[in-house]
Amino acid sequence: MSQRKTSATTPNGHESCEEDHKRAALRQYQATEGHFSLVRNFRLADLVTIANGICGSFSIFMSAKYLLTSDEDYLWSALAFPLAGLLFDFLDGKVARWRNESSMIGQELDSLADLISFGVAPALLAFVVGFRTYLDTVVLTGFICCGLARLARFNATVASIPKDAKGKAAYFEGLPIPSSLGLVAILSYWTKQGWIEGKQGIPWGTITLWGKQGGDGELHTFSIVFGLWAAAMVSKTLHVPKL
Repeated sequence: MSQRKTSATTPNGHESCEEDHKRAALRQYQATEGHFSLVRNFRLADLVTIANGICGSFSIFMSAKYLLTSDEDYLWSALAFPLAGLLFDFLDGKVARWRNESSMIGQELDSLADLISFGVAPALLAFVVGFRTYLDTVVLTGFICCGLARLARFNATVASIPKDAKGKAAYFEGLPIPSSLGLVAILSYWTKQGWIEGKQGIPWGTITLWGKQGGDGELHTFSIVFGLWAAAMVSKTLHVPKL
């Protein structure tokens, strides 16, 4: 999650020049009419952010192609695209600062792209490699929703988080959603080792919380890690220092 939102207030309570600039940029979107006016008003950083969303979307489609064909080339592509999305996620903030351009639409684009690349795409990858029981899907749905809530909280509360001398937030409140690439890295290692559905199966096996084995009460043990990761993303007390 790039730092595209750096609202701050001065000691006397007046809004910063940067906040005024953002509001002026938003008015520019509202005042522009005509066909494709939204596209014409995109900044370069916005286009980089959209590239992040494109990477996440391609990952989703490659996962679907793997489910249809069982061709591992598609699976490896699906595993690689979120990493490419992370590169664009880092780059968009740098481009915005380099061009001295920012907009409220760009900030929202950043969160939506992150949800696709680091929320939906990793959850679908987990399903693809073998987390397919009913309870697995409940956990993965919770993972996506926690990522969604975490991004919404970031947008709403970033102004209240302490800033350093450059105006950047001193820490992340909860795990940032791009940290889900750690889970993608684990899934990549399992794919390399053949520890996926249709081969040797998911490590650590399953536990049955109710009913018979193979029923709705069955859960892959590693799904607990996804659940804990989701909880860490929405944690209020977990402060992750920014690098």
